[in-house]
Amino acid sequence: MTKKTYARPLTIGALAGVALLAVGSPAFADTEVDEPSQFTSAFTVMATPDQVINNDGVATPGQSGATGTFTFRINSDQEIICYDIRLEGVSGDYQSPAKTATHIHEAAVGKPGPPRIAFPNPAPVGDGPRTSSGCLQGPFTTGVVANGADTGTNFSLKQIEANPAGFTGDSHTVDFAAGVVRGQLTSIPVGGVDTGAGGTATGELSGWGLAATAGGLGLVAATALVVQRRRAAAAK
Repeated sequence: MTKKTYARPLTIGALAGVALLAVGSPAFADTEVDEPSQFTSAFTVMATPDQVINNDGVATPGQSGATGTFTFRINSDQEIICYDIRLEGVSGDYQSPAKTATHIHEAAVGKPGPPRIAFPNPAPVGDGPRTSSGCLQGPFTTGVVANGADTGTNFSLKQIEANPAGFTGDSHTVDFAAGVVRGQLTSIPVGGVDTGAGGTATGELSGWGLAATAGGLGLVAATALVVQRRRAAAAK
């Protein structure tokens, strides 16, 4: 498996989470890796500006009309997370005290929380859609320090699998430092289902599995409809 380390420049700005202190040029541990052959879980995020919360837990809407779609596939045995992120309706450059401005935070609905994983920012910066995809392997770092340790220290992907609703995906820009969009992680089927990027999880689908798959896809479709309605409302 080919691996390469990556590092992102540190920028200055507010971060939706706890009061944190940024530090310069740490030795980042995350590595970009090939996609694994199997996944233990999968999650989606439908991120919108109305879900953004600032450091004090106060609703701080992001950019009107912006949306974000995050898809995460996890192999927690190998501590690998594969990501497909798409931002639309977002303008301006990124800004965050973390090493990138696109994260998974440990934060429940309506609550702030620290970043646990920092992803490469979707590109290109401009008026069109921005995308980012790949796979990262832990141990994870964010470039942000709280209580003397990086907020990614000792974080495991098994924590997401145990409580996906306790995690959120977001991105931050110069004009919307608290967050341009944000949304909670929602579990989607992975067992025996084609993951869509060359890998499948093991196991055959039972009748229950088929029902779960249909339910999961229905949930994604319903969430997408909510995003479309929010877009339409924002455009009025």
